[in-house]
Amino acid sequence: METKKELKILLWMVVIFAAVFFMPLGSERFMTAIDATLDLAKWYAQEHVVMCLLPAFFIAGVIAVFISQGAVLKYFGANAKKWLSYTVAAVSGAILAVCSCTILPLFTSIYKRGAGLGPAIAFLYSGPAISILSIILTWRILGTEMGVARMIGAITFSVIIGLIMSFIYRKEEKAKKEEQMNITVPPAKRPMSKTMLHFFTLVFILVFANWGAPAADDTSSIWFYIFTNKWYITGALSLLLAYSLIAILKIKWQWVLAGVLATGLSAFLAFQFVPNPKLVPLVPMIVGIAALSLVTLFDKRDVENKEWTLSAWGFAKQIIPLLAIGVITAGFLLGSTHEDTAIAGVIPNEWIEWAVGGNSLLSNFFASFTGAFMYFATLTEVPIIQGLLASGMGKGPALALLLAGPSLSLPNMLVIRGVMGTQKTAIYVALVIIMATISGLVYGTFF
Repeated sequence: METKKELKILLWMVVIFAAVFFMPLGSERFMTAIDATLDLAKWYAQEHVVMCLLPAFFIAGVIAVFISQGAVLKYFGANAKKWLSYTVAAVSGAILAVCSCTILPLFTSIYKRGAGLGPAIAFLYSGPAISILSIILTWRILGTEMGVARMIGAITFSVIIGLIMSFIYRKEEKAKKEEQMNITVPPAKRPMSKTMLHFFTLVFILVFANWGAPAADDTSSIWFYIFTNKWYITGALSLLLAYSLIAILKIKWQWVLAGVLATGLSAFLAFQFVPNPKLVPLVPMIVGIAALSLVTLFDKRDVENKEWTLSAWGFAKQIIPLLAIGVITAGFLLGSTHEDTAIAGVIPNEWIEWAVGGNSLLSNFFASFTGAFMYFATLTEVPIIQGLLASGMGKGPALALLLAGPSLSLPNMLVIRGVMGTQKTAIYVALVIIMATISGLVYGTFF
């Protein structure tokens, strides 16, 4: 055993040495890929970690600490009625509006609390795939047929993939059913309505803080109105969260008030002194999260408040390192594509554009496979695919990419593997790619 461990260390040392020794610094493509890696990592850190992941960790902590195991088992457990568990899992995606990485702490939390494999997988897929905003944006920019096809495909996928996973691991699920039948669930500490108020306040802060811009010609719809006022809405929800901390979690109002004042002051100072408007919201978000962490960690009235933040920290320790590895790898291989930036990775973009033209089985598979490993932030997949369609991408591969891309990514896969193992992750990824390929082929045949 000791020899095997030492050989493993030696192998890693040889691999790292060889990679450094033969590094092609004179290659323009290699240096461009390095630029793409750093660009994607910087963009991910500025646009995604603070505004998306950190709130998601606290939401996952609510599920892990405040939402009773009985509630999780009732809606997602192995003994829950299938129509109920899969409906809740599918509908949740429309509410959350998250990406393939932000869904991970939420999935991890419900899975570890006893959710059945099928409903948990349906939730994992639906979270990034069935966002109302993404469906509407697809409808407006890529056409009605594409919008309808994406909506039907995403809802159907979440249920079918969940059912298939549940069937494949039916023996394991049967054992879980028997185990959960004998679980004596302690009574909830507080009414479910209060816990849900606290939970959905956090969810809506996440949703509105990350509300994307509507189409360029949209200046009158409700979506445009919400976008132009999203920080006022987020601020009002933050005050509701402060009320929840005092009234529901029973934290001292003086502490909460101090956190509110610090957050408000940081927002004012950021607006005055931070030169980049895109970075302004990060300051009050960071201060607000720090204040929330402090008032819960040092609260001595209820140990669960401290456990909430410690649980969020536990999810962060587990997930962030794997996401970092995934983002760096995806940037190096596939490049950095966001907003008006497009930097190629080691794999040339021309190869990808050539491979996804037409509507062959290979082009649909390649679109699904490539999309599964790329990282798409919420709503960014639509303008990216719009650009690919303009470059000659077929409509079938475009749908395949829409169905596989937002719900999967290399960072996403690495974290899922840590939660439910290599075999389940490989089967889940394969199911998404296969179903997206078939859907794209059928859609491309008719449209």
